[in-house]
Amino acid sequence: MTNVAENIVEVLKANGVERVYGIPGDSLNGFTDALRKDGSVEWVHVRHEESAAFAAAADAALTGELAVAAGSCGPGNLHLINGLYDAQRSRVPVLAIAAHIPTSEIGTNYFQETHPQELFRECSVYVEYVADPSQMPRILEIAMRAAIEQRGVAVIVIPGDVALADAASERVTVIERTHPVVVPSEEELTRAARILDGAKKVTILAGAGTQGAHDEVVALADRLAAPIVHALRGKEFLEYDNPFDVGLTGLLGFASGYRAMDAADAVLMLGTDFPYPQFYPDHAKTIQVDIRGSQLGRRHPLDLGLVGDVKATAAALLPRLADGRSRSHLEDARDHYTKTRRKLDELAVPRRGSHPIHPQYLARLIDEAAADDTVFTADVGSPVVWASRYLTMNGRRRLVGSFSHGSMANALMHGIGAQAADRDRQVVALAGDGGLAMMLGELITLTQNKLPVKTVVFNNSSLNFVELEMKAAGFVTYGTDLANPDFAAVAAALGIKGIRVERSDQLPDAVAELLAHDGPALLDVVTERQELSLPPSITADQVGGFALYAIRTVLSGRGDELLDLARANWRQLF
Repeated sequence: MTNVAENIVEVLKANGVERVYGIPGDSLNGFTDALRKDGSVEWVHVRHEESAAFAAAADAALTGELAVAAGSCGPGNLHLINGLYDAQRSRVPVLAIAAHIPTSEIGTNYFQETHPQELFRECSVYVEYVADPSQMPRILEIAMRAAIEQRGVAVIVIPGDVALADAASERVTVIERTHPVVVPSEEELTRAARILDGAKKVTILAGAGTQGAHDEVVALADRLAAPIVHALRGKEFLEYDNPFDVGLTGLLGFASGYRAMDAADAVLMLGTDFPYPQFYPDHAKTIQVDIRGSQLGRRHPLDLGLVGDVKATAAALLPRLADGRSRSHLEDARDHYTKTRRKLDELAVPRRGSHPIHPQYLARLIDEAAADDTVFTADVGSPVVWASRYLTMNGRRRLVGSFSHGSMANALMHGIGAQAADRDRQVVALAGDGGLAMMLGELITLTQNKLPVKTVVFNNSSLNFVELEMKAAGFVTYGTDLANPDFAAVAAALGIKGIRVERSDQLPDAVAELLAHDGPALLDVVTERQELSLPPSITADQVGGFALYAIRTVLSGRGDELLDLARANWRQLF
């Protein structure tokens, strides 16, 4: 007789699930034993359940298919929550199997008891408790369909005794993804065309919703003579083969993207949930296209909101737009982008002698040496700044990060899922020293699962982005120092090839050695702590904040820090 856990495995297998990420535990034993007996679904054993969820998120992002993470009762599945938040906010399909305490003990404050269906509600599109075998596999089918169709997290909470019970039904159902084409109404498209034709300077702001719509968006930009500013999650889908691209805006962006937005009298938002209201121009008419109507107008007041997928909507809008408009706005934006790009590239240069290495130089070398289909992951903080500015997308490369949830330590965890999804593809994790240290144990996951992830550590002995935030707000930096080990030596002790670089002239060969290694490898690079990743627009408050920081730093007896700051950034400031 098949038990419930065995039926779960059969359903997952029939639906193309090839891996489950997690850590075993007593309440999860029925499920892991079912995996063992089946033998065709890989168990990717991580060292922390948070990593299981992040890895599943990256797996789903890259494959577009349902990914699965599992945790045992109480603290086990509770550890999943941060990675599940990341998957939910990144809108990727993930199923979490949250084992629970014995059914008879629920509600008694039993050992390790929590209330998972309440804990996971905010980070999921569906969460349900399986109290009886008769609910399965129906609950599993509903959960999988919710995750797939709503592109989010679905959680099944199942006590260990229910998982081991005889299955009331051995049904195995394949959940086929639907592919609807959603287009705004004729009237709405006509209104959009009227607004855009009435504008002299149109700028497109594009995000993750442009995936698969590259050619349609570029054609739309051509007709509108509109520069394309991409949000970070739109970078991998629109930056390449695009003569209209002018870079990013926002806190991670640079001047040309900000200027193209600020100069516009109409902004067309395509598939983006760009969160920073201060970077939207108040004087421009704004049209937003999103497949989710609830997203419309959430970030900035709209003149018109359209529900539709970007590819179909762009194609339907194009023939309604007048041709032959002035291209002066586009040309000005492109000229400014060329100058801005040149200035950014001028910062990505080596330093003489033993001075700490400019992180821009490290990012540039990685970009130049990496394969054409590399998957890059980047930690939140300064690594994502350098990734956004110096990694070149080409339609085959991918960039995965915690870009909506903004969690520390994601690069290595995402790298695990990216590499498990395709062991023959180059995966490069751009990690901060703080982020790597936070989840350092996951380096062992690489060796245990034979995952050849290449980890690059931006080692500036600080929580660098936090320090920048403090300086901009006028605070003396405090609590941000990191007393780091030699990460290369740590990696070597864990069975990973470790390389440490402290001089710019050593870096090109070290990058080549890292990427050529057959297996997991880590490159520990001592980078400049005082490097400023300046946003594209400095507010009066930030200027005042930096001045206040300088005064307070001198008064606190740390004036040498100001000299280091000036010495490291004179290229940008003067």
